[in-house]
Amino acid sequence: MTTLFLARHGETVWHREHRYAGSSDIALTPFGLEQAEGLARWAADAGLSAIVSSTLVRARHTAEPAASAAGLSLRTDSRLSEIDFGSGEGLGPNELAEQMPAEWAAFQRHPARQPLPGGEAGVDGVARAAPALLDLVREFGFGDETVGGSPESRAGHRVLVVMHGTLMRLLLCHWLGIEPDHYRDVFPAVENCALTQVRFERLGGRMQARLLGFNLPATR
Repeated sequence: MTTLFLARHGETVWHREHRYAGSSDIALTPFGLEQAEGLARWAADAGLSAIVSSTLVRARHTAEPAASAAGLSLRTDSRLSEIDFGSGEGLGPNELAEQMPAEWAAFQRHPARQPLPGGEAGVDGVARAAPALLDLVREFGFGDETVGGSPESRAGHRVLVVMHGTLMRLLLCHWLGIEPDHYRDVFPAVENCALTQVRFERLGGRMQARLLGFNLPATR
């Protein structure tokens, strides 16, 4: 089995101001850098086999201290980048309601299927990101974890993935069989540098995802 620890990056200026930051490369605030150091303290003795991040700078700069603390090389994957919010990038809800009221209303009704103008549908983001995470599960998992081997080997590996809040919530809906348009209701918020723990194991001939924890503080 493989356990993924999904962490949203640290705070950015846009997130502090409640602005949509998707594909835009926004830097961390000083507090966001402090949050990254907190994640690094957790990673130092978390028994991680790998640390992977989105290619966006806010994710990389969050993951780099953790990789250093764990003695691992940081891996990046562009498939883990946040949903592209198109014309909504950098805008807050009030500005969106004023500048594109019809499009904003449609997005609010179907946030996973109706993108903002020029943006990416959430379900399309899942289609590119889910395979990236399953690649990690296959790389660090064991095809026959229930047969033979030591208890330690059957326990599988632990991988930290530093990514983004909207994409993470959509992926959880995908794995847990929840209608994706409900992601904001079921998972209303993802805290910066908190941990979401998902265990993947092969049951009945297919891979199953089990949510073990959501928004867990990264403390030891």
